[in-house]
Amino acid sequence: MRRIWVKRAWVVLITGLAIAGITWFAWPQPIPVDIATVGARAMEVTIDDEAKTRVRHIYTVSAPIAGRVLRISPPRHIGDEVTANETIVAVMQPPAPSFLDIRSRSELEAAVAAAEAGVKLVEAEVRRLEAALEFARSELKRAQALSRTETISTRALEKARLDVDINEAALASAKAQLEVRRHDLHNAKARLIEPSEANPQTNAKCCIELRAPVAGRVLKINQESEAVVQAGAPLIEIGNPVDLEVVAELLSTDAVQIKPGSPVRIDGWGGSPIRARVTRVDPAGFLKVSALGIEEQRVRTTIDFVDPPDSWARLGHDYRVIVHITVWSAEKALAVPVSAFFRKGADWAVFRVKSGRTHTTIVKIGRRNSQLAEVLSGLSAGDRVVLHPSDRVRDGVAVSERESR
Repeated sequence: MRRIWVKRAWVVLITGLAIAGITWFAWPQPIPVDIATVGARAMEVTIDDEAKTRVRHIYTVSAPIAGRVLRISPPRHIGDEVTANETIVAVMQPPAPSFLDIRSRSELEAAVAAAEAGVKLVEAEVRRLEAALEFARSELKRAQALSRTETISTRALEKARLDVDINEAALASAKAQLEVRRHDLHNAKARLIEPSEANPQTNAKCCIELRAPVAGRVLKINQESEAVVQAGAPLIEIGNPVDLEVVAELLSTDAVQIKPGSPVRIDGWGGSPIRARVTRVDPAGFLKVSALGIEEQRVRTTIDFVDPPDSWARLGHDYRVIVHITVWSAEKALAVPVSAFFRKGADWAVFRVKSGRTHTTIVKIGRRNSQLAEVLSGLSAGDRVVLHPSDRVRDGVAVSERESR
């Protein structure tokens, strides 16, 4: 009988241990999660975007007239230093004449023939007037001789003098007309000149030398090779690369939050971060199409450096940078990493950890940036919240803090 009870005791013991083991293995284990502690910390909200540096004052040298731009010897290169009113940045000369089609050439040849005939006509008129003047002068001498003996009247003497004056005036007019006709002939012949017949004008007096308007360096060469350009065509850009500013084209929804004087941090240019400040926000925007084909309304914002030039001396004109414009900051703000928040209906919520279990907590947030969000209500300093909650984390589940590696 005693053996039977001992057997039964062992069976009960083994069965209890088995049930305890199964219960232990089936019991849910705490879910390892990342946990952050809510606390007061420095926080700022920035507007981040790409921007470009540019020289503050750029001077564009343009062609004053239509003509041929020559290559400069020695040639200018981007970065070359120029001196105001001394360095020659471009040389221009008149362009070669254009080609003539058959009809234009025939018209011009006819104009040359007409001009030659006009010259011959006026030359004949000059010879006629010269003969008439010579005859009038001889008649005047004869009348003066007869007037001394009172053979002719005074009126006849005056008439002889008048004929001389009239013929002299007519001859002068004919000679002037002959010069006009000769110039017309020269003009008609000049219009027949072909490009192959035009001699290159190498004399400096026939050319225009454009000099640098200010001292600085060459920033851009618009016309490097020899070519014919129209009046007003840009040839070269000059500026002082030390006098830099930064221009950012921000979305209009971001630009309305920025004020002149706002602090700026500049990075992403290959060097250490640079301090700067906003100097101007343009009052007018412009339409810009993004790389995805989306039309965006942008506003140009100008930024000046605050740090000394030594810290950004390697920057140049049209360099790419990243700007972070501060629109709000606080030394002590109750903040939580944004990765802790999730949506619960229309509200924001977090999983607050208390006694090893999660509790869904509705919170109200204020300012936020890419890393932190300001908590206005729902949490207090010292509370612990779950970061990056997965679908396994629900209200009331047991969690444990994952060990950091």
